[in-house]
Amino acid sequence: MSNPASAESASAFIDEKIKALGDWRGKTLAHLRQLIHDADPSIQEERKWVKPGSPGTPVWSHDGIVCTGETYKQVVKLTFARGASLPDPKKLFNSSLEGNVRRAIDFREGDRIDEAAFKQLIRAAVAANSAAQSQRAAKKK
Repeated sequence: MSNPASAESASAFIDEKIKALGDWRGKTLAHLRQLIHDADPSIQEERKWVKPGSPGTPVWSHDGIVCTGETYKQVVKLTFARGASLPDPKKLFNSSLEGNVRRAIDFREGDRIDEAAFKQLIRAAVAANSAAQSQRAAKKK
């Protein structure tokens, strides 16, 4: 679990990223962020992969990475760390479909977000992370 200071700075980083975008991508990322927190109020915000030339990537975690949020010129991309193993009855995943582990959703300007299905996907990702963490803990015993 991250400490409160780093969680605060991660949240501030995400706030700044949303503000700096200043267009539909910022609004979309802010809306998705709210849906993520609605789906799992105990989710943690993190900032990962900071390096020269990159301020880092917003990450939402609960017992491991749930998803990352990246912004590009044409899309806001949420990549789910265990996406390939998650149920996706509403077919939200539309990117990185060939991978064995990750799956992503590309949101384009004007896309309608199926909020109920998206929240269900977040909850399924959290459940998958929690199950994997329990399995790891059981193996250590």
